[in-house]
Order: sequence, then C-alpha cells, then structure tokens
Amino acid sequence: MINTKLTAALFAAAGLTLAVGAYAEGTTKDSRDIAVKNAATQYKADQATCSAMSGNAKDVCVQAAKGKEQVAKADAEAAYRNTPAARESARVARANANYGVAKEKCDDVAGNAQDVCVKEAKAALVRAKADAKVDRVATDAKAQAVETMADARKEASDDKRDADYKVALEKCDILTDARKDTCVKEAKNRYARS
Repeated sequence: MINTKLTAALFAAAGLTLAVGAYAEGTTKDSRDIAVKNAATQYKADQATCSAMSGNAKDVCVQAAKGKEQVAKADAEAAYRNTPAARESARVARANANYGVAKEKCDDVAGNAQDVCVKEAKAALVRAKADAKVDRVATDAKAQAVETMADARKEASDDKRDADYKVALEKCDILTDARKDTCVKEAKNRYARS
C-alpha cells in the first residue's frame, strides 16, 4: 500500500504542473511582496510536513516544497512585471521545480529504470523550457507586428492626407483673389496645415 504522506507529496508536486499564474497580471509591488512573503511562509509549513516523513518520500516532499516556493515567487514577479520575459521566467521556474521533483522520484527505482526516469525528467524539462521560449518569442513578435502595423497605418494615413491636401490646393489654383485665399485657408484647416 502506498504511503499516504508520499501520496500527498506527489499531489503537491502535481500541483506545480497545474499552477498557471495564481496571481492577476499587472499586480502592484505590494501585492508581489505579499505573495513572496506568503510563499516563504507556506514553504516553512510544507517543510514541517516533510519533517515527519522519512526516506525518499521526505526527499520528494522537500523538493516539492522548494519548487512550490520558487514557482510562487516567480509567478508573483511575472504578475508584477507583466512582460513576456517575466512570464517565460515563471514558466522556467515551474519547469525546474517539476524537474527537481521528478528527478527525486527517480530515486525510488534502480538500474536502467532509474536512468530512463532521469532522462525522461530531463526531456520534460527541456520541452517545457523550449515551449516557454517559443511562447515568449511569439508574444514579442505579435507585439512588434502590432507596433509595425500601427506605424504603417499612421504613415499611410499621413501620405493620404498629404495627397488630399495637394489636390485641394490644386483646386484652389483656378480661383483668384479672395476666393483663392479662402480656398487655401479652408484646405489648410481641413488637412491640419499651418
């Protein structure tokens, strides 16, 4: 029968995988500081739970507690910074935490099974880090594309306005005296020229 404390540690480790930004994006510095303090407090409580265990179950529990604290702190920082790079760092922290727990669990087996277990844990870490990087790069590219599109729209709008202004001025050329002056003045007002 499986030790219930080991089961609890495994569920805690699974929670590292499922936690996806417990904090709202764009939090304040005070919110971040409170979240970091809460993570440290929770870590101490988790450590106390682990101290009652023994063997590899205790090692897994300790690793899960460390990982949980690191993830909570990284999530708090990502929510505060609210940047693609900060979110990537939080995902990498989560991947590292999951890796630490998975690798520690590998101590429960021996021989080739242990080697395979460690390699699988490492492969999961590499995949998670790669996915985090791809998502950050994609987000950066989207933001840059939006900015580039906005710049292109503004430039196109300016070009159109310039062309329309030149047409309006050309239409004024046929007029004489005060009517021409009035026409030019109206064109300048309409196209925001001085």
